[in-house]
Amino acid sequence: MSLAGWLLNVVYLCLLAVASPLLVYRSLVYGKYRDGWPEKLLGRVPRRESRGRCVWLHAVSVGEVLLLRTVIDELRRAHRELEVWISTTTHTGHAVAAEQFPDCRVVYFPLDFTWSVRAALQRVRPDVVGLAELELWPNFIRAAAKEGIPLVLINGRISEGSFRGYRRIRFLMRPTLQRFSVLAVQTEEYRERLIQLGASGRRTVVTGSIKFDGCRGAAGTPGDASVRLEVGIAPGERVFVAGSTHAPEEEIVLDCYGRLREEFGGLRLVIAPRHRERFDEVAAIIARRGLSMVRRSHPAAGELAAVPGDCPVILWDTLGELQLGWGLADVAFVGGSLSQRGGQNVLEPCSMGAAVVTGPNTSNFRETVDLLVEGDAIRIVECADGMLQSVRRLLIQPEEAAGMVSRAQEVVRLHQGATLRTVELLLDVMRGEAFPAGVRAAA
Repeated sequence: MSLAGWLLNVVYLCLLAVASPLLVYRSLVYGKYRDGWPEKLLGRVPRRESRGRCVWLHAVSVGEVLLLRTVIDELRRAHRELEVWISTTTHTGHAVAAEQFPDCRVVYFPLDFTWSVRAALQRVRPDVVGLAELELWPNFIRAAAKEGIPLVLINGRISEGSFRGYRRIRFLMRPTLQRFSVLAVQTEEYRERLIQLGASGRRTVVTGSIKFDGCRGAAGTPGDASVRLEVGIAPGERVFVAGSTHAPEEEIVLDCYGRLREEFGGLRLVIAPRHRERFDEVAAIIARRGLSMVRRSHPAAGELAAVPGDCPVILWDTLGELQLGWGLADVAFVGGSLSQRGGQNVLEPCSMGAAVVTGPNTSNFRETVDLLVEGDAIRIVECADGMLQSVRRLLIQPEEAAGMVSRAQEVVRLHQGATLRTVELLLDVMRGEAFPAGVRAAA
């Protein structure tokens, strides 16, 4: 074991000891962190028995898991016999991965102790590991390099805040980044930041954002009609969807909806909280306001909604299918943006035919939001009253909303293609090409 690995083990153990009371509390109260501890702490993932080609893709949670859909589809098309393993960090990510990718092996990512990462890598024996967005675990990366397993960063991004933090530990970042075969990033800005942290300019390439490729397309398919029926939305009823919300955004949305419903009597509201543990909390908020409610998870939702003269709020309390919810929307609010969460993915509702409103706090998706703002394809609101006025305007003027949708879908179309470039890099690295064509072109 290297000195650096030993020191990191000590740091991780101290952090785990400090965090353990909170972990125990959340485990008891919310049911979190109960699963996968042999895999996380000891690296005891299932032992891969086959000798065929294998790619290991790591995604932290639900958002990153769903990001992998187009990558896995393209990998399957290019290499039909390829074995795909997916690791996640969170329980919800694990559950969604198991549901979305039944033909892949889903495991928990090992904690970054030297013993756990070494055991996991030796059990899986991947030909290449793809880490989504910016998962830089020094012991895991060092162990992969020692085992001769190439590493690829896919859809890489590094925010301004993360960049400032990583600069303080550049001495640790440089050897970690140098161990990657390829770092495939979303923008030239991210490429320059990684190079400043010590990444090889020759091995760092801009591929664009895979999120654009994951956009399904406009609403209006037969599947969307069946979802409307399931949740009791009648043909012709207009729908306001608030998705990926965080506290206190549900209260803001309900205030807005209460005032809008006075003017638009048949307007329906769908609320989709970002985190599963808040589903019951949001249900209680809706009930306290005296509003009737349908839960998406209820098998008889459509029957419950079919009350004459009633327009229940729809609580979207399922995981991994928010895209279907966006497909219901005439106007959509994307959460995490009126709270201090940095915003959530605005591309899905834009591509699904919704006129999109979001708050000012969108640092997590700044480049995407900037593209949409530049194309006059999204509305940024600063406060609750701004939301009310923007949603009201888009409902009153459907031609303005339709123009926004058209421009947003054009932005999405123009920026697609990152998946194919990323998969080509993964397969080139897996075949042992030291400098794939895409990397040479970016050098």
